[in-house]
Amino acid sequence: MTGPDPSSLLRDLAAGTAPFAVIARDHATVEVLTGDVVDVDLLADIPLTDAAGAAREVLALVPYRQVRERGFVCHDDSAPLRCLVIDERVSVPRSEAMASLPSSPVPLTGAGFDIADDEYAEIVRRVIAEEIGRGEGANFVIRRDFVAGVDVDPRIAALTWFRALLEHEKGAYWTFAVVTDGHIAVGASPEAHVSAKDGIVTMNPISGTFRHPAGGATADTLAEFLRSTKETEELFMVVDEELKMMSAVCSDGGRITGPHLKEMSRLTHTEYMLRGRSDLDPRDILRETMFAPTVTGSPMQNACTVIARHESTPRGFYSGVAALFTPNGTTKGPTHDLDAPILIRTAYLVDGRLRVPVGATLVRHSDPYGEVGETHGKAAGVLGAIGAIPRDSAPAATVPAAPADADPDAPVAPRRPLGEDPAIAELLASRNDRLAPFWMNPQDPDGSGPFAGRTALVVDAEDRFTTMLAHQLRHLGLDTRIAHWSEVTDAEIDGADLVVSGPGPGDPRDDTARMEAMRHVVGRRTARRDPLLAVCLSHQILADSLGIELMPLDRPHQGLQKSVDVFGEDASIGFYNTFTARVHPGDRRGITSGRGDVVTHLDIDVAADPVTGDVYALRGPGFASVQGHLESILSRDGMRTLERLIAHVL
Repeated sequence: MTGPDPSSLLRDLAAGTAPFAVIARDHATVEVLTGDVVDVDLLADIPLTDAAGAAREVLALVPYRQVRERGFVCHDDSAPLRCLVIDERVSVPRSEAMASLPSSPVPLTGAGFDIADDEYAEIVRRVIAEEIGRGEGANFVIRRDFVAGVDVDPRIAALTWFRALLEHEKGAYWTFAVVTDGHIAVGASPEAHVSAKDGIVTMNPISGTFRHPAGGATADTLAEFLRSTKETEELFMVVDEELKMMSAVCSDGGRITGPHLKEMSRLTHTEYMLRGRSDLDPRDILRETMFAPTVTGSPMQNACTVIARHESTPRGFYSGVAALFTPNGTTKGPTHDLDAPILIRTAYLVDGRLRVPVGATLVRHSDPYGEVGETHGKAAGVLGAIGAIPRDSAPAATVPAAPADADPDAPVAPRRPLGEDPAIAELLASRNDRLAPFWMNPQDPDGSGPFAGRTALVVDAEDRFTTMLAHQLRHLGLDTRIAHWSEVTDAEIDGADLVVSGPGPGDPRDDTARMEAMRHVVGRRTARRDPLLAVCLSHQILADSLGIELMPLDRPHQGLQKSVDVFGEDASIGFYNTFTARVHPGDRRGITSGRGDVVTHLDIDVAADPVTGDVYALRGPGFASVQGHLESILSRDGMRTLERLIAHVL
């Protein structure tokens, strides 16, 4: 609907006490939302209907602590799951909103990061050595906060900062201000975490951060960034992690499109789009996708544990989402559409204190001070826009200079986005040459694959790669279900035609309950000679049971693509392992065949690296295993190899 004069509307909001939100989701309009605030405990409690059952529109601020709904750990700060139940929506032309919003600078006092640069760099070193280096995961996001004092009416500050972000920060998915009693959030989030509309779920993993140099970004400087192994692998890892989520909520598992550039005022990111079909309630979709690996890490459950170990204070709403549930008028299926950006690049104002949390994605290649710089760059977009630091007036992209004889009075052509540069487009497209076609093409398993009529049980060892594995198994015709390691029963283990003992974080030599449970699964199936496929962690457990030595790698293989020989056939496979099973390449107890990298010990075949002896796969009577992740987007030959190994064990 259209509302009153925007100047009076926005002036009334600034002077009043009622809660409100202002949101810019396109270049033309600003949505002004007003209503009542309700705090709830669980996502399922978000009040999408009134007492009479009529659908209501709700904007929910979902804090990071909601990961507890999935059984994950966190520093619990009791941040509310805050819902603005919308009574009225007014659409204001963006230009009129800009003219009506306050613009006087908001002075800050005592501004600076809560964690010094050197201290943050040391945290990075510890995470790489103690977490990634010990097999706890592939990547982790550790935050620090820019903090300052604010002695200005908080509603005026919120609207001033909202206007500044509209003016100075480009490329945001949402620019917004949410003002409620005692809490204000103002941001320009570049990343749509998840949306659901007309049965289509979309996720938008963004990773890789190019900080524009002085004078602005150029095709040459951006090309250097795009060639970075660290930045490329960082993006691939978060796509893998979000595909795990898509495979959990979408019947067709999800399809990748991209990559694209997300160009902002001071930063450029790389991104993919993931899409799939789902008929789940949007609150369930949100729960199953809490939260984005781009702001937590992977695997998700262990990432939360690592965050709790290395962040000393709660996250509040940082890395949560702002979720807008809008009635769609349908009577069948979900009654609401969902649009949920990640709460990053956001300033929070509570009790006169400004807080801008930012985090860097730490991977095995990370340089500690490079990650320090990344946090400065991410904070700079918001801080520069709101005037907390000097604004960069340089253009974010450049175009060729005009010829010397050009008419100086001629209109200036708009700057071309760097993503449209042919060389940049070619560099982006070339990334897909490394990825599995299975996830690039539409997928809709119909149960008619080569193993139709068989059942499979996937045992989850706390890495949701199992959801992607399950989708691939269904594509091969197997009737597949997933069971958590702590809940699976012997009857379930014995009853499936095929058991896939899954991957997970940690040291396979440990005596934790999880490791003991996975040893039980592997041991029970092999003792009975019931068909078993063991993946990654479970491959290592199987190797250990066969007397093959386990040891840590000199450098973790987290998000590493390798071409290896799997029983006489080359396969390009993605690896996410810190530990390895290892044999002696020249072991004369076995019979060497082929090109020297398949060694037969009794009735067990060992596919191993001919130089290091690292074991890539095993097969024997009724079992097979693989160290790599055949379900990963990095496994170009994943489906072919998976089918071969299952054919052997069945």
